[in-house]
Amino acid sequence: MLTGSCFCKKITYESRGKILHFLNCHCPDCRKLSATTFLAFLIVEAEGFKILSGEDNLAVFESSPGKLRRFCSVCGTHIFRRSGDVIYLRAGTLDGDPGIRPEAEIWTNYKAPWYDIPEGAACFSEGFTKK
Repeated sequence: MLTGSCFCKKITYESRGKILHFLNCHCPDCRKLSATTFLAFLIVEAEGFKILSGEDNLAVFESSPGKLRRFCSVCGTHIFRRSGDVIYLRAGTLDGDPGIRPEAEIWTNYKAPWYDIPEGAACFSEGFTKK
């Protein structure tokens, strides 16, 4: 089970579903959204994901048509977005070690020029394709 929270701890969550992927995204949207070099996120099954506290503090931002990003209205922490039966969960909000490490760097054609991707990392110049 994964647990996490926003910076101010007003919103807490748990995820009991299977972790499907752990990725680092370098696309312009994720870089701006995370205000850093890349956005680390886990894709987890939506079934089993639950907001435990602070749901009334959960705000929504539609970054593109149908892409609803959820964040804390108090501290601004971006927590997750849902797409069908999966949750894109921001790794920085986890309270502990998920027990796995990122499996790939995606949208690397947009990576920050000051960042060097670790040697041997699986890289995808655009989106992620599981082989």
